[in-house]
Amino acid sequence: MMPALAAQRRGWRCLYRLYLRCQAAQLSRVCHGWQGSMKCGSLSRILPCSRLAVQSLSQVRVYTSDGQKKGPVPGPEGAVHKAGTARDTSSAGQKPLLLQEPIQIKVKAVLKKREYGPKYTQNNFITGVRAINEFCLKSSDLEQLRKIRRRSPHDDTEAFTVFLRSDVEAKSLEVWGSPEALAKERKRRKEAEIEYRENLFRNQKLLKEYKDFLGDTKPRSSTGAMLLKGPGKVVMVAICINGLNFFFKLLAWVYTGSASMFSEAIHSLADTCNQALLALGISQSARTPDPSHPYGFTNMRYIASLISGVGIFMMGAGLSWYHGIIGLLHPQPMESLLWAYCILAGSLVSEGATLLVAINEIRRSAQAKGLSFYQYVRQSRDPSTNVVLLEDAAAVLGVTLAATCMGLTSLTGNPYYDSLGSLGVGTLLGAVSAFLIYTNTEALLGRSINPEQLQRLTELLESDPVVRAIHDVKATDMGLSKVRFKAEVDFDGRVVTRSYLEKQDIEQLLQEIQQVKTLEELEAFMLKHGENIIDTLGAEVDRLEKELKQRNPDVRHVDLEIL
Repeated sequence: MMPALAAQRRGWRCLYRLYLRCQAAQLSRVCHGWQGSMKCGSLSRILPCSRLAVQSLSQVRVYTSDGQKKGPVPGPEGAVHKAGTARDTSSAGQKPLLLQEPIQIKVKAVLKKREYGPKYTQNNFITGVRAINEFCLKSSDLEQLRKIRRRSPHDDTEAFTVFLRSDVEAKSLEVWGSPEALAKERKRRKEAEIEYRENLFRNQKLLKEYKDFLGDTKPRSSTGAMLLKGPGKVVMVAICINGLNFFFKLLAWVYTGSASMFSEAIHSLADTCNQALLALGISQSARTPDPSHPYGFTNMRYIASLISGVGIFMMGAGLSWYHGIIGLLHPQPMESLLWAYCILAGSLVSEGATLLVAINEIRRSAQAKGLSFYQYVRQSRDPSTNVVLLEDAAAVLGVTLAATCMGLTSLTGNPYYDSLGSLGVGTLLGAVSAFLIYTNTEALLGRSINPEQLQRLTELLESDPVVRAIHDVKATDMGLSKVRFKAEVDFDGRVVTRSYLEKQDIEQLLQEIQQVKTLEELEAFMLKHGENIIDTLGAEVDRLEKELKQRNPDVRHVDLEIL
């Protein structure tokens, strides 16, 4: 019996040594429960490895969102084991075991994302005028709502009062009871507005008839004053002179039957009609902007000049060519040309006087803009004066050409020279009309200002500390020394934020930061100052737009888009 017990004891001792040897070889691996991956025996598959699991779990540390270590996580039995203390007593004299690096878990605290939906108007602002018009309220209803002072987008006011759209909507439902009743009231007011406009139009028509009957005793308007100075004065002088020239040239053609004189009469008639159209364009361009035309009516001058160019081509050049061709096909003898020469001489003097008036006006305007005479005419800065200049220059050349051809006819008795003079006048008018059509079409399409002026505007923006860079710069000449400037601006957020902080009490701001303890308080703090920084950015945009307009009087409309 004793030998059997000794053999059994030796067997269990061998199994225990085998277990310790396998445990030392696999200590770096984490075993959970009753499962293992040892290859040196089957005992590891039936023996639990809870001690190794405790060693591994003791090395897990948790870090908060601010990066501060909170400490190790206790093991299953509540005991905390330090790294590097787990050694097998049976492996004395061997090399120290390799331990795993601690597992670091970083928890990130984020705010819950809010779903605003496709249409979110809860935080939208609305002006008092819109609240009254769109929600059918009275001014007394708005007195009970919260009033908010905001930065004004207009140059003439620094701040104005707005209301929360959600408050206005709630007040409208309180006043009208239901959305259906509000919609019904809106429809009724719309019908009343249409009826009012119809009555207003009818009353204006009756008032006009009354003024025509009794006479208008109102003082001269600003539109009439525009026709008595500058380009308007040039146009009115040209209308009077060309009207008289047409009358006398027409009499000379009836008396002589000259084709060249007929062309000159048609030429003067075309000039008179076109310049009357220019006067209409000048008067229309003086109208103040309205909601339908927010940028005004300055382009009416270009439209009138364009129509004038087309009229010169069709009426002047077309009839002159036609009459010249008829004269070549069916030549007829002419009567005495004495009266025709006298009328042409008078026309030359009158057209030359009008030409001098137009030249002086253009020269004065070109000097004010810092341009040469040719550049001012080429860029069509003042289309009305340009039309008068070109028409009178063509008239002077046309009178000279007609007198020359009529003189050749008188000397040789050949009527073909007179017909050729009519064709020459028609060709001259065609060239003038082509130039007017081209320059006014370019102006209406929206051309850029000259590169030097654009470079000055760009340098003014880039030299400001709040601007990092500008892109997609567009400066469009709207006519009559009015420029519309647009640019994508990359603002420096640090400079904008510093500009905001310079206006704050830093010590009070520091106290607010120190009082922030929870995520809710942090969110409220950031929302408050974030909105104020956005307002500061808007104020910087207004400042830049104001500086551009002050240093460049031609710039009337500025659109700075935040990149």
